[in-house]
Amino acid sequence: MSKTQGPSRFAVMLAFGLVFLFWGSTYLAIDIAVQSIPPALMCGARFSIAGVVMLAVCAATGRRIWYSARQIALAAVVGVLLLMGGNLTLSWAELSVPSGLAALLIAITPLWFLVLDSMLLGHHRISWRGKAGLALGLAGLFVLFWPELHAKSAMGRRELWASLALQGGSFSWALGSVLSKRWQSGMDVFSATGWQVTAAGAANFLWALAAGDLSRVTWTPRGVGAVLYLVVCGSWIGYTAYIWLLEHVPTSKVSTYAYVNPVVAVFLGWLILHERVDRFIVMGSVIVVLSVILVTSAKVKEKSLAQELPAVEAAG
Repeated sequence: MSKTQGPSRFAVMLAFGLVFLFWGSTYLAIDIAVQSIPPALMCGARFSIAGVVMLAVCAATGRRIWYSARQIALAAVVGVLLLMGGNLTLSWAELSVPSGLAALLIAITPLWFLVLDSMLLGHHRISWRGKAGLALGLAGLFVLFWPELHAKSAMGRRELWASLALQGGSFSWALGSVLSKRWQSGMDVFSATGWQVTAAGAANFLWALAAGDLSRVTWTPRGVGAVLYLVVCGSWIGYTAYIWLLEHVPTSKVSTYAYVNPVVAVFLGWLILHERVDRFIVMGSVIVVLSVILVTSAKVKEKSLAQELPAVEAAG
C-alpha cells in the first residue's frame, strides 16, 4: 500500500505567499480603516462578519459547532485576548504610529511566546539561543523607541505611549495563544476559531458602544473597503492558509511569518502611505528580525519528569 502523498511544493509555496502577503498587508489596511472608523467599531465589524461566516461555513460543511458552555466560554476568552487585547490595541496604536513601525514592534510576539510557553506550560526550558534572542529583541525595541524617547512634542509622546501599548497587545496575543494550547478544549479547530472571532467581534462592539464610536464614525468607501479587505484577505484567506500550513508544514517553518510580515508592512507603508523609514527603523528592524530568528530557531529543551513534578503538584 502506497504512502499518503503530502502536499505539492507549489501548494506549500502558495500558502506561504498568501500568509506573507495578506498578513503583512493587514497593517496597511488597518491604518487606512481607522482614519474614518474608530478602532473598536472597526474591529467589531471586522470580526463579527468574519466569525459568523466562519461558523456558518463550518455548519454547512458538516463540522460540529455547538459545544458545552464551558468550551465556548474558554474559546471566547482566547478570542478576546487575541483579537481584542491584540488587534484592538494595534488598531488604536496605528492612529499615532506608522503601520510599518507598528508591525516591527509587534514582531517581538515570538519572544513573549517563549517566556509564556515556559512559564505556563512548563514543557521546556529557555535555551541559551532563546535567551540571546530575548536580549537582542529588547535591544531592538530600545532602538525603535529611541526617537520617541527623545521627542518633546505632544505627537512624539503620543507615539511613545502607543508604542508601549503595542507591547501590551503583543503580550495579550501571546497569552491567548498559549492558553489555547494549555486548555485544549477538544473543539474542532475551525469551529473554535469561529467562536473566538465571533466573541472578539461582540466584545469589540460593546467597547465601541461604551466609547460612543457610533457618533464618531464616517463610513467612507475607502474605510469600508479596508474593513472588507481585512475580513476577506486577513481573516479568511490569510488565516485559512495559516491553519493549512500548520497541518502540513513543521511549526518552525510556519513561524517564519513573524519576521517576513514586518518587512512587507514596512515596504507597503513606505510605498503607499509614504511613511518614513529612517536609520532607527532600519537598525531596529534588523535587530528585531534577527532576535525573532534566534528565538524561532532555538532548540527546545524538554524538562525531565523530576523537574515537572513540583509544577504539577503546585498546580493541583
